[in-house]
Amino acid sequence: MAFWDKLKKDIKKGIDEGLHAFMEGTTVIKKRAGTLSDDVKKKVKVFELKQKIQIHLTDLGGRVYEVALDKRRNPLTNEKVKAIVEKIKKIEGQIEKLETQTVKKATRTAKAGKKSVRKATKKAAAKKPVKKAVPSVKTAPKKRSKKI
Repeated sequence: MAFWDKLKKDIKKGIDEGLHAFMEGTTVIKKRAGTLSDDVKKKVKVFELKQKIQIHLTDLGGRVYEVALDKRRNPLTNEKVKAIVEKIKKIEGQIEKLETQTVKKATRTAKAGKKSVRKATKKAAAKKPVKKAVPSVKTAPKKRSKKI
C-alpha cells in the first residue's frame, strides 16, 4: 500500500467521522431553519457547500502530491486532478449564486426601508409646526446707589 493510500484512508476516516457529526448538527439546524427565514437557510447551504469544497481540496492536494512524485508527469494533465478541479468550480458557482441571491434580497429590503423613511419625512414636513409661546423677558431690578 502506497504512503498516499494509507494517509488518504486515515484522513478519510477522520473526515467521515467529523462530517457525520457535522451532518447531524446541520440536520438539527435545518429542522429549526424551517421556521426561520430563507436567508438563514441559504447561509446554512453555503456553509455546507464550503465544507464540500474543503473535502475536495484535501483530495486534490493528495492527488497532486502523488502525481508530482513522478517528476516526468505534470499534475495538471492528470484526469483525476482535472475532475476534482471541475467539481470545486461547480460548487463555487453554486455558492456564488446563493450569495448573489442574498445580496439582491438585502438590496431590495434596504430600498424599501429608504422609501419608508422618505414617506415619513414627507409626512412630518407636511404637518404645520406648532407655535411656541415666547417667554417674556424680565428685566433685572435696577440697583440703587446709596448716597452717603
